[in-house]
Amino acid sequence: MTFSPCAVIPSRNHYLGIELLVARLRAEGLPIIIVDDASSEPARSTLAQLDNEDDQISVIRNDVNRGKGGAVLRGIEAAVDRGFSHIVQIDADGQHDLEAVPALVDLARHNPDAVVSGVPVYRDGQAIGRRLARWLTHVWIWVETLSFQIRDAMCGFRVYPASAVLEVARDEPLGRWMDFDPEILVRLFWRGVPIAPLPVNVKYIEGNPSNFALIRDNWRITRMHFRLVFTMLARLPTILRNRPRRIRQTDDHWSEFEERGLYLGLRILAWIYQLLGKRICLAIMAPVVLYFYVSGGAQRRASEAYLRRIGQARGNPFRRLRLSSFKHFFHFAALSLDKFAAWTGDVSGETIVFEDLAAIDRLTERGEGVLALCSHQGNVELSRAMSRALHAGLVVNILVHTKHAARFNRLIQKFNPEAGVNVVQVTEVGPDTALDLKQRIERGEWVVIAADRTAIASAGHYSMAEFLGAPAPFPHGPFIIANLLKCPVYLLFCIREGARYRLYFEPFADQVRLARSNRINDLKALTRRFAQRLEHYCLLAPLQWGNFYDFWAVPSNEPENAKG
Repeated sequence: MTFSPCAVIPSRNHYLGIELLVARLRAEGLPIIIVDDASSEPARSTLAQLDNEDDQISVIRNDVNRGKGGAVLRGIEAAVDRGFSHIVQIDADGQHDLEAVPALVDLARHNPDAVVSGVPVYRDGQAIGRRLARWLTHVWIWVETLSFQIRDAMCGFRVYPASAVLEVARDEPLGRWMDFDPEILVRLFWRGVPIAPLPVNVKYIEGNPSNFALIRDNWRITRMHFRLVFTMLARLPTILRNRPRRIRQTDDHWSEFEERGLYLGLRILAWIYQLLGKRICLAIMAPVVLYFYVSGGAQRRASEAYLRRIGQARGNPFRRLRLSSFKHFFHFAALSLDKFAAWTGDVSGETIVFEDLAAIDRLTERGEGVLALCSHQGNVELSRAMSRALHAGLVVNILVHTKHAARFNRLIQKFNPEAGVNVVQVTEVGPDTALDLKQRIERGEWVVIAADRTAIASAGHYSMAEFLGAPAPFPHGPFIIANLLKCPVYLLFCIREGARYRLYFEPFADQVRLARSNRINDLKALTRRFAQRLEHYCLLAPLQWGNFYDFWAVPSNEPENAKG
């Protein structure tokens, strides 16, 4: 298919700023069709004056108000009649940042079978009523599509493959008012059309009021959602068979995997846990875990590959690999619940067994700062929380690479302001970060960092170490930080054993020293030692492994001379 885009602008009584919008779109080389949906004066005359065949600007007027959906569909039909393949839909109210137009069109050009859909980023925030209504719509959409791929279904800043939209309009009872934007996206998704999200800044323009009728349009949207849910249930096998591919704009590095619905899900989980208790919470989580197991192909394959290696390493393969993989997913969910319980003080000291409590006591009594290397095996969050509970005044600083962990920390602070944990979000450790961490250590605080994942900013700075029978990349970063901090280094592991947790606190090095002349070999030796201890604990509790990506894959685009 030849990519031939045309902009369609539906407008009802929006005319302030329309000339600027048209000029910006023409500067991008886009022909324009404006659909005047029975506007009154002065909007009618202003829109009519923009019609200019020589400049590829066409104005079509509806004598009767057909609604936003009706106006968009009429514009698409006119565009197809003129030979255009794709429709750039932009609302006329001027809310969307026009600087995003080139990126919108370029993403569509590279994904011609997909709908490119704007994801609003509000410059001035959003009223609580609008925010709540939008959130409720998102929940409905996730249910109707059994997916989180549609990140925003209300944004009127999109690129459609025109023929796909007209096929849906011909075959399905589409809403023609404000219910059009979410419904067309859901029905296209059901047919296997991918959704490509694109962030776009949004700002409400004074003097350009919304055409959204609060009662009438909310009622239409509510009816639409009920219609879509029942249709989804009736067509479930077909919808599941047609699930579209996921479009990512970044490499599939572990830190780029979006933790789907994370913060909202954590908050809901937290309230359920507090109101109904752990058992009820786990029962509610079971179908959710099953959904993520079925829909998360990449994570499921990573889980099965890991479990195969575990079976080979211990000479006892898992007999039912898929069932074991589902249990792996469920254990991960249960550990997440344990994290929340630990941080909010809902885990008693009697449920923790310390392998070397005396070592922790000695360090805290001396007020000595420590660098603790942890991993995504077991539930080290619980050990951090219990350290706080056992030793009042101990401050734990956690280095994280993603914004999601910071969101989790906000949630914990909301439910337990006395958690005593600081999340330090970093993408790389520069001089300022190193100095800050050094000062924390000198104050007797703990710095905790995971040593089992290579980060984006550490491109090339890793060593391949034998792990469960094959070389895997382990980052240099934690050991370089240890060299800078010049403090005792320990390993932290916390494994669940039935109703109890066993905390392992192992000395790793009095200090890490990297000789300039032998730096790479020193780093190789350190990562090898860490990999050996991590393997030990993975074999001890295989299903408590929390890495759901190809752990053994060599990071892409890595400079050869930086590897160990």
